[in-house]
Amino acid sequence: MACFGCGSGSLCVIICGFFRVRTLFGNIMVVIRLSRGGAKKRPFYNIVATDSRNRRDGRFIERIGFYNPVASGAEETFRIAQDRLTHWQGVGAQLSPTVARLVADAAKKAA
Repeated sequence: MACFGCGSGSLCVIICGFFRVRTLFGNIMVVIRLSRGGAKKRPFYNIVATDSRNRRDGRFIERIGFYNPVASGAEETFRIAQDRLTHWQGVGAQLSPTVARLVADAAKKAA
């Protein structure tokens, strides 16, 4: 396999492939989106960084938070690791519309 710029040979496709680099298959788009879990009628979403071609609940690169829409009482509804979010956005990851809305709402509440 050929390496496209980092000089580490075939390992580049595995290690650098997560960061919008050019591989043998073209550019990889990293997306930060929701991955559904939980039981029927009791949704729980993990906020994950993943390749855009992967399935919604499939393989992901990193879990960076969660969203629990049915939280009640003192339970936490939303949490995200802000440092990891800025890291992924810095290397070119795009937020899904829902995650962008949740992050904006959390920023409003914090202010």
